[in-house]
Amino acid sequence: MERPAWAPKGIDISVPSVSRMYDFYLGGSHNFEVDRETARKAMEFVPGLPKIMQANRAFMRRAVNYAIGSGVTQFLDIGSGIPTFGNVHEVAQAAHPGARVAYVDHDPVAVAHSEAVLEGNERAVIAAADLREPGDILEHPGVRGLLDLDEPVALLLVAVLHFVEDADDPCAAVTELREALAPGSLLVLTHASYEGVPLPAEETGGAVGVYRDTRNPVILRSRAEISRFFEGYEMVEPGLVSMPDWRPDSAYVPAQEDPYAFSGFGGVGRKA
Repeated sequence: MERPAWAPKGIDISVPSVSRMYDFYLGGSHNFEVDRETARKAMEFVPGLPKIMQANRAFMRRAVNYAIGSGVTQFLDIGSGIPTFGNVHEVAQAAHPGARVAYVDHDPVAVAHSEAVLEGNERAVIAAADLREPGDILEHPGVRGLLDLDEPVALLLVAVLHFVEDADDPCAAVTELREALAPGSLLVLTHASYEGVPLPAEETGGAVGVYRDTRNPVILRSRAEISRFFEGYEMVEPGLVSMPDWRPDSAYVPAQEDPYAFSGFGGVGRKA
């Protein structure tokens, strides 16, 4: 297997990565053949995976604009992945040039590509850290140097918590992050679920099985389980809903949306 020139040295290009698979679903070019092969296997069970990822990205953009409109101009995006077009810093800084964005990811390819994309942008950084170690994120020099945690921050946990197993206590990680944020901060979250997928559970489970072959098995949780991550936050209307239903654009027509877009949930909460 030929190593692309942009691939960091030491990366095992024979092992699939969920961040590079996500990049593939969104039509990006920073993925390896093993990522594409694994993504295609998952799509044999759930053909609408690219549409789900597109709905996830569209939700993120609306949530970022909501944050800016609410006066929150600092963003901490954990599990940020590979920065494809329309990522957080582009959306936020287009709406407010002074917005500051700290990205966090543990995938070396995502980190390396983010460094290249963000070069020369003094209001955006990438930190190599893991959601499962929130203390490392909060004390990271890049994060601390860019964000003022005494002022409101929008914490983005977009399509990342479903890669944290219950044994790693994701609720504890989210709580630790919440406690470090100032009042008025926002939690922007999306999460995969069996609920809403227009397929029998066993077919969706086939895609889940494919992800077990990666280093990050996907954990599908119920709406009730996902809502626990918002403890300590006041939900912003319309609450925890399917991603297209969260503050859609004025031209949005639900009946014209792809059924797969309604898979999983998204929501925004505000810390009192």
